[in-house]
Amino acid sequence: MGDSTNFASKHQIFDVSVNVTESKRFDDDGRIKRTGSVWTASAHIITAVIGSGVLSLAWAVAQLGWIAGPIVMLLFSFVTYYTSSLLSDCYRSGDPLSGKRNYTYMDAVQANLGGLQVKICGWIQYVNLFGVAIGYTIASSISMMAVKRSDCFHKHGHKAPCLEPNTPYMIMFGVIEIVFSQIPDFDQIWWLSIVAAVMSFTYSTIGLGLGIAQVAETRKIGGSLTGVSIGTVTEMQKVWRTFQALGAIAFAYSYSLILIEIQDTIKSPPSEAKTMKNATLISVSVTTVFYMLCGCFGYAAFGDHAPDNLLTGFGFYDPYWLLDIANIAIVVHLVGAYQVYCQPLFAFIEKTAAEWYPNSKFITKNISVPILGYKSYNLNLFRLVWRTIFVIISTFISMLLPFFSDIVGILGAFGFWPLTVYYPVEMYIVQKKIPKWSRKWLGLQILSVTCLIVSIAAAAGSFAGVVSDLKVYKPFKFT
Repeated sequence: MGDSTNFASKHQIFDVSVNVTESKRFDDDGRIKRTGSVWTASAHIITAVIGSGVLSLAWAVAQLGWIAGPIVMLLFSFVTYYTSSLLSDCYRSGDPLSGKRNYTYMDAVQANLGGLQVKICGWIQYVNLFGVAIGYTIASSISMMAVKRSDCFHKHGHKAPCLEPNTPYMIMFGVIEIVFSQIPDFDQIWWLSIVAAVMSFTYSTIGLGLGIAQVAETRKIGGSLTGVSIGTVTEMQKVWRTFQALGAIAFAYSYSLILIEIQDTIKSPPSEAKTMKNATLISVSVTTVFYMLCGCFGYAAFGDHAPDNLLTGFGFYDPYWLLDIANIAIVVHLVGAYQVYCQPLFAFIEKTAAEWYPNSKFITKNISVPILGYKSYNLNLFRLVWRTIFVIISTFISMLLPFFSDIVGILGAFGFWPLTVYYPVEMYIVQKKIPKWSRKWLGLQILSVTCLIVSIAAAAGSFAGVVSDLKVYKPFKFT
């Protein structure tokens, strides 16, 4: 009897220890324990935010001038931080510590708004992610091309034509992304995010340093209070360019569409929302300081002639090796940023395909591929085929529309209001049960409508830019 009792008690102790071990390994939703912190979340955000958008800020400030330019950047940073904080409260439904998790932006919309709103949000979010892939392909090819042109200018002088087609560089970037897109999950690219974040600081700092050096050398601060003057451009061009500048700044701050996915990598306690708000504050503050410095010093250096891409528009020619380092850093950063943005889209398509065809081995079966010196890689044929097709299509479209500032403006306008403002505001109202027509409800709606008007104006300006550029562009040039 004693033996059986001892055995039973030992068995119970064993069960308890197993449960404790399991609880250490798994989170409350049964998934492997998340390990993300405020610093890894900040790295993801900075990787997503300080992207190619920073390079167009000097041009954007040039369109707006010394008064409106910095003010608009500060306003966008405040709106981004505020609405991101609202969105972070929607990661869990109900209790902020133990409520049901929403793994993606669309899950959060489903839990809080439901119905047609989910479908509309899905289309907007994933079309925007696809657009970002196109924008980053264009930006990376321009930087690759700039390295070649910089070396050419150094050898043959600043007046040399040094013309380079961007199509081969787009194909090269596409091939690299096909390889990196086979990384299975978002939480497995943390190292790529950290490398990319370091690269973003590298080229932003170089751009800033060159701007400061130019101002110090000429001892003149370029630009005017109202931006590019009428006469340099027509009245209509001034209006369109001003609107386009709003889109460029909006794009520079856009990351809300992947905020929930980033938050889903964070460990708790403390609550994921608290950690995410801290990460957002750190990231947006760091980003805003960088943006103000890069945008303002770029404008001070070049005035109304600020290029639409600070490091590839050849406002700077020397030191050529420093420009090469900056542009290589841009390419490395964009390789990582492309993945940060596209992983949520990859995950959505693969999850949907598995739900529709649960018995398909092509979709669900993983093939273990041994890698010498590393653990084996789980190859999924559907992932291999669909992600490769995605990269090929985004690269092809980039070849058709390689207009950096126009595409950046369109992406900023298209994604800013619905994903950064409207859905976070509406979900927060539902989550916190804010009464209709209360002071807070009215304040949130005024914010939303104001941002909608800004987005419409930015979209109009950017589309006008594309129409103008298409009149003189010939696609698919290899020589």
